[in-house]
Amino acid sequence: MRNFEQPGRSTVHATSGMVATSHSLASVEALQVLRDGGNAMDAALAACAVQCVVEPGSTGIGGDCFAMIWPAGSERPVAYNGSGRAPAAASLERLAHMGLADIERTSAHAVTIPGSVEAWCRLTADHGRLSMREILAPAIRLAGDGYAVSPRVHWDWSRHQELLRTHAPTRSRFLTDDQPPAVGAIHRQPELARTLERIAEQGPSGFYDGPVAEEMVAVLSELGGFHSLEDFALARGEYVDPISTTFQGYEVHECPPNGQGIIALMLLQMLEPLEAGCGDPLDPQRLHYFIEAARIAYAARDEWVAEPDAMEAGFGQLLAHSYTDRMRQSLDPDSAASVPVQPLSPVAGNTVCIAVVDRDGNAVSLINSLFLNFGSGILTPRHGVLLNNRGQGFSMQAGHPNQLDGGKRPLNTIIPGMVSQKGRPVMPFGVMGGHYQSAGHAYMLSNLLRFGLDLQESMDLPRLFPILGEGMVEIESTFRPEVLEGLRDRGHRLIFPPRPIGGSQAIWIDHAAGTLVGASDHRKDGCALGY
Repeated sequence: MRNFEQPGRSTVHATSGMVATSHSLASVEALQVLRDGGNAMDAALAACAVQCVVEPGSTGIGGDCFAMIWPAGSERPVAYNGSGRAPAAASLERLAHMGLADIERTSAHAVTIPGSVEAWCRLTADHGRLSMREILAPAIRLAGDGYAVSPRVHWDWSRHQELLRTHAPTRSRFLTDDQPPAVGAIHRQPELARTLERIAEQGPSGFYDGPVAEEMVAVLSELGGFHSLEDFALARGEYVDPISTTFQGYEVHECPPNGQGIIALMLLQMLEPLEAGCGDPLDPQRLHYFIEAARIAYAARDEWVAEPDAMEAGFGQLLAHSYTDRMRQSLDPDSAASVPVQPLSPVAGNTVCIAVVDRDGNAVSLINSLFLNFGSGILTPRHGVLLNNRGQGFSMQAGHPNQLDGGKRPLNTIIPGMVSQKGRPVMPFGVMGGHYQSAGHAYMLSNLLRFGLDLQESMDLPRLFPILGEGMVEIESTFRPEVLEGLRDRGHRLIFPPRPIGGSQAIWIDHAAGTLVGASDHRKDGCALGY
């Protein structure tokens, strides 16, 4: 039980339905969908569309979408991979011929074909009750009529002014006199409202064919991209079988690669024996184990994880306990040991995760992302589509499993999660933060299931993350001084990032009590709401 005289959030409790998002407007609209008879998928997609409007730096229809779904009465979850592919004409050779050794964030080459809209329409048709018009109505209204900018959204906006000035249409829509809108200011996106209306009426073809697709191709071609109308017309996601491991008597389910969920599972397998002797979640020894295990697991990620067809190591090999046991044994229990890791893309990222459970027992974890804040910074002026920079997730190393190839999906950081026990879902959840997400899953789940913190406490606990390739550790400023001292004594070089690390949303399903418990990360503007 938390001290109610101290700042903080309580968990949210309800009986009929629950939503948790990183923006209050999205939570309100999603809860209304549930109260009006929509199910968990309808509510998740309505929230997602709203966040594409009110959190423009975090997500958008020009990005990707993954979902983990546990249909009521089912014994297993299903997952959907709605990540986009490189243009068919793209290749390392073509970029090398242009003198490019890296993919710049603001270039057309950073943009993969957006997968979000196709995923939304497919998920609605297969798992929803409402029409796309009903689902998109709140987002259309907010985009057209305007919404008040919230504090965390403004803070992210203000940190990316230089990016937003790179392309003239983006500058015009997202800056006024070269400044982001203030907290509480009304911001409108009428072009996006019209595009959402087109999608509501026409489904995927309203985005992947016709004027919207034509403008995206024209804008990207003018910037030197290889994108074609055929690339957009062929955009399709796919249902995939989740992968899982056991942890503290529960089963943790993740989407398979090209996402990085497999690394969260590997981390849990590595950490479970190591943490057994740690009684305090903020024990420097526990945090040392976490840092070193994350370094080793992410080194494996950057060596192996890619499109499944390109991976030299299979899922079973990477999740074999014999493999994660060897990884654990390579960890120095007493001091920091730098593992050489070459980061495949920038460390920081931003996105939105949404958790929903409805009165029938359907549970959904859904994540939608542009990758980094405001993605590539490229906006189509007539239709208001802000485009992703997910192409930066490719390796530019020839022969690497994750190398850039035409029609290929890059390593993707976004990973919706689900926890179950005895064949029933107990928690849809997600942790935001770019590369941090795999480590964030393992950290939050261990806080909850191993150390016994409640759902909100598990999110609120200070976070840390080793910087890929640099041997340093990002650490939030709220750690106690003695914890910092204990980490430094073990040889860790600590730096305080200019931002909080990630964000998270989750709903616990208490089957015995017949109740739902929701939590929403204090690092964002959102909340959990139930009825």
